[in-house]
Amino acid sequence: MTEPLRPLDPVWLERTVRTALDEDLGPAPGRDVTTQATVPPEALGVAHLVARAPGVVAGLDVVPEVLAQTAERLGVAAPGLERLADDGDRVAPGDVLAVLDGPVQVLLVAERTLLNLVCRASGVATHTRRFADLLVGTDAKVLDTRKTTPGLRELDKHAVRAGGGTNKRMGLFDVAMVKDNHVVAAGSVTAAIEAVRSRFPDVAIQVEADTFDQAVEAVEAGADFLLLDNMTPADLEHVVTEVRERAPHVELEATGNVTLERARAIALTGVDYLSVGALTHSSPILDLALDLVERR
Repeated sequence: MTEPLRPLDPVWLERTVRTALDEDLGPAPGRDVTTQATVPPEALGVAHLVARAPGVVAGLDVVPEVLAQTAERLGVAAPGLERLADDGDRVAPGDVLAVLDGPVQVLLVAERTLLNLVCRASGVATHTRRFADLLVGTDAKVLDTRKTTPGLRELDKHAVRAGGGTNKRMGLFDVAMVKDNHVVAAGSVTAAIEAVRSRFPDVAIQVEADTFDQAVEAVEAGADFLLLDNMTPADLEHVVTEVRERAPHVELEATGNVTLERARAIALTGVDYLSVGALTHSSPILDLALDLVERR
């Protein structure tokens, strides 16, 4: 990692963990009929958060929040937590990422909630790192998209950063993106750009271009950023050359069918970014476990 990751938004974190615990336990305080029947509240133990597969870890801020909220619901003390890894770290099978020490009831009730979130985030980070590694030596970076699971965008985007990727826009509110449907609705690329500039002059404007002619029109109309959709490497090189001559400040992104197999060839065309929706909509989880290693 080249710079420290900012932590997950605490408001989002509290709300998301509360919702996740409600799903498992029922409305607060809820109950775990198995754990509360078989484990006395005074029982203490130690658990390890362990990697079962190689990858990149992310989302560890989730762990203390899940432990604290679970302990509060059960009316017992929150377990202690020793973190042995940081978001963005590469891990190997058997690596202990954190040691949890406290009431066994909390450890068992919290297990699935914290694993669901951390495994997902680590899977996204691992997938992103594969792309980022392929782009080493080029000037291109890998970007995420808005193809996130509703309610988990904060986690998904954080995980992309942990994996060495870059966040694009966070939503519909911070950057304008003119796509084909907007062009149809407005009448042309130029008309769509002019409409955005008139209504929201403070935002950057990105334009999706399927052809060379659309890319040129968008640049001439004042676009700040082009999404070059489903173009061949040869077509990308053509657009890159033309845009660099006309408007060197305009950033260029290749999008559509960007796979691991094609990523480096696309990057070598000279684009600034490769956007990959699969980072957040199709990454498999990273297999992690919470193992109870001691009861006392």
